[in-house]
Order: sequence, then C-alpha cells, then structure tokens
Amino acid sequence: MQGQLDAARLFQQFIAFVPDAIVGAGRDGRIAFVNAQTEELFGYAPDELLGSSVERLVPARFGAVHAAHRAHYFAAPRTRPMGAGLELYGRRKDGTEFPAEISLSSVATDDGLLVVAAIRDITERIAATRERERLETELRRVQRIEAEREKRDLEAQLNQMRRLESVGQLAGGIAHDFNNILGVIMNYAEFAAEEIGEDSRAWEDVEEIRRAAQRAATLTRQLLIFSRRDVVRPQVLDLGAVLADLDRLLRRALGEHVELEARMPPGLWSVEADPGQLEQVLVNLAVNARDAMPGGGRLLIETANVELDADAVPLYGDIEPGRYVRLSVGDTGIGMDREVARHAFEPFFTTKPEGEGTGLGLATVYGIVREAGGAVQIYSEPGIGTTVKTYLPATGAAPSVREQPRSAPPGARGERVLVVEDESGVRRLTERILRCAGYDVVTVASGRDALELCGDRDERFDLLLTDVIMPEMLGPELVERALDGRPDLRVLYMSGYSHQMIARQHAGEDVALVEKPFTSETLLAGVREALDGSAPTQGGTDA
Repeated sequence: MQGQLDAARLFQQFIAFVPDAIVGAGRDGRIAFVNAQTEELFGYAPDELLGSSVERLVPARFGAVHAAHRAHYFAAPRTRPMGAGLELYGRRKDGTEFPAEISLSSVATDDGLLVVAAIRDITERIAATRERERLETELRRVQRIEAEREKRDLEAQLNQMRRLESVGQLAGGIAHDFNNILGVIMNYAEFAAEEIGEDSRAWEDVEEIRRAAQRAATLTRQLLIFSRRDVVRPQVLDLGAVLADLDRLLRRALGEHVELEARMPPGLWSVEADPGQLEQVLVNLAVNARDAMPGGGRLLIETANVELDADAVPLYGDIEPGRYVRLSVGDTGIGMDREVARHAFEPFFTTKPEGEGTGLGLATVYGIVREAGGAVQIYSEPGIGTTVKTYLPATGAAPSVREQPRSAPPGARGERVLVVEDESGVRRLTERILRCAGYDVVTVASGRDALELCGDRDERFDLLLTDVIMPEMLGPELVERALDGRPDLRVLYMSGYSHQMIARQHAGEDVALVEKPFTSETLLAGVREALDGSAPTQGGTDA
C-alpha cells in the first residue's frame, strides 16, 4: 500500500511540472485527476472537475464525437504525440472555445486504465498561420495587378515570417548547429568592433550586426519559453554535496552494468533550488541514461562553474547574464536523431515500448530548471550517446569564490596546428583566433583530408585540433589513425559534447577537450595546455 501511495505522489509531482493542462479520465469519461495548469486554461477549480464528465471541456457540438473517439481509444490504447494534425477544440468555464493540440497516453491503475491528455492552447499559432496565409493570398493579388511597391512590402513581411519560422525550427531541432552559427556571428562582430574602434564610421554598422544577432536569439527564445508558476521551497545548496548524498541511490538505480563516474571540482558555487526537485533532476537524467544503455555503458556526471556574459546567454536560451553552475550528465548509449531530440522535452513523448516509460522524465527536468531561472541543452547522436547540460544560477548567499585575475591569452611559440572542422564558419573562426595568437595554422573540412596531410612526411604539425562529430569520419577515429603514423602528435578535441562522448573510443584520463561554443580565451588556453602537456593526449582503448 505504501508503494502505491508513493507512486501516486510521484506521479502527481511529475504532472505538476508539465507546462500543459493535464487531464486523466477513465473509460466512463469521468475525470480522475487534473493539474494546476488545467484551472488556468479552462477556468474550473479542480473540485469542479473531479468526478465530472470530460465532455464538459469539449464544445457541445463535438460531445458525441468525442465520446465515440474515447471508446475507440480504450479499445486500442496507444500514445499519440502533440501535433497529430487533428482539428480539436476545448471549451472554458465561461463558454468560450479555443483551438487545441492534445497528446494522449494511457496509465494503468488499480481502478482500471486511464487516458491521460496533455492539452495546449494553440490560438496564437493558428492566428500566425492565418496571417501568413492572408499575406500569401494578398501577394498573389498584387502579382496579378503588378503593383510593385505593394508587392515589395508584402514580400518583405512574408519573408520576415518565413525567417521567423526557420529560426524557430532551427533552435528547437538543431540546437548544436545553432550554437555554432550564432557563436560565429557574435565573435566576428566582436572582432570587427575591436579592430575599428568606436571612432570609426563603421562602428554603428557592426553594432547593428550584433543587435540583429541578439534579436534573432530573442525571437528563438520566445518560441521555447515554458511559463512556470509552481510554488517551490528553494534553499541554498551545494550541488556537489547533493550529488555525494545521492551517490548510493544513483548507483543502485543504474545497476552493475553501468559504470558511474562523478567529477566534482572543489570550489563549486552554491545554487538556490528546491532540494527535492534537484534530486528529481539528477535521478531522472540518470535513469534516462540507464535506459539508453541496455547492454551496459558509462555514465559521467560533471559539475563546473561558468560565467555567461551578455553575448553568450543567447546561446543557452532565455536566461540572464551572470554566474551559473553547470550540471552535465552524459552517457554512451544509443543516442537519438535530431527529430527525436527535438521532441525530447515534450510531456508524454517517449520512444520506449508501451508500458515502459511515461515520457515525463525530461519534461520534468526542463520545468524544474526553467523555474529556477536556468537552462537545459541536449546534445545527442545515434550510436554515440547523449549529454544533457543544465545551467542553474549561482547564488551569493554562500561564501563567494575568490576569482583569479584574468591573464592574457597564452600565445604561440612557433607551433603549427592542423584544424579539422566540417562547419565552415567555425573553421574560419578557429583559424582566425589561432593566427592572431601567432600559430601557424592549416585547416581542412574532413578527416580524410587531414589524414592525407598527416601522411605527408614533409608536413610538420605539433597539434591536431579536431571536431568530434563529423560526416564520414568521427574525430576519435581520425585521431587513432593519425597517431599510428605520428605518435608524438598532440591532440585537442572541440565539441558540444562532454568528455564521455570521446571516451567511448578513447578511455584515457588525459583526453583534452574544448567545449563549444568557445571564446578566444578558452580555445587558446586549451591549445596551450595540450601543447605543454607531458604526453600526447591520445587516450587509451576501450576495454
């Protein structure tokens, strides 16, 4: 009985963090449970809904059809994700109606099977679509009457909306690439500003470029914001201590087939969060990683202090500049493609077999971190693994960490660097940073081109700086083949993924990595450290 009560309480905690209205109903259509967001969307207090017919939330003209659909669903329960293309409507307490998007899932209880619906108001999205269609229709009319001025104005409006849609899709589905692109724009604008100075007539032009990049990031953030209003009981916490307290629980949850490694550097800043919620974040991420490694693997949990300035925060979402504590959880599991990763934080979205997953884990993580004023990023590749990074605001309530004065970026000492990066913008940016620091730089776009240069004994290279995820040949494979012919070659990886992604093929402790998006200082410091190391950073071989 206690286990059933704990499970019910845990389920209620899960649905409390979902940003959509959640309604659970039985086969007879009676409402069994709702969350707080249901009252915000429909206007009914929970007591008014519990035990009543779910059809009261549906326009009367659809009541019979809805009841028939419900009976059909219970005859063959299945998960239906958001965006199934159905025309659905909800009805509020005051009688007003709104277009809705609904995902369905089923939950087995002692009282029988329940259907769980996550309901989202899509009024603004439909209005935007209709406005776009109106503009397209008006554009065709203008084309027929050859009114060039009006045509240009409408084309500009339509193109602006198309750009907005494209940026939204990019931010939601390929965040890793978005980080690269936006990082290049902002860094090059910074380079130009430093070069010309404020007295130049071009200064305002460069500032406009930077402001445009900032506006693009702001538009993207608005598409990803979850509105959170839950009551929490935050405390000043040491994330390292929380991890240490959970170590035994995490190892038990992971099982003996998963190797757990935790890296917690001293001097970690404190965060202000609800301790129970923070534990949920850690447990959910660990369990998700375990399920992605059915045959066993390695789980790496890392913490770090990071400072995000005004230029950096657009890369992480709708957060403020300042000090953050980064919690990174990476696995060597099956990974996911970009389409699956795009839906990973949606409530009830899961790729697990029916009955083996609720799809609430990552949605809960996202809601908790966003409510705390932080951000969540996910990096994943099929066959490589997944890394989820959360950024929690640091608090000054705990004793402050004494900051070391920034030293000048380390420069070159006559070394030659081979840069391998398939993204042209990042490749050019990396080359410029290194050349400005005095390094002799050769850049290529693929592992095959790099191996061809490494095979030429007339070419001298002191360091191989390579991306991890590239078409045709991954970075670790390139390193392994390059070191066969050049065992003294130093190696430095650059990637948005953690060390664990590289350790899948190179398990040595001395693997060197610069995380994307990087600044000039972090890249040059990583290069200098790799070159000054006592041994080539080539790692070992997986056991």
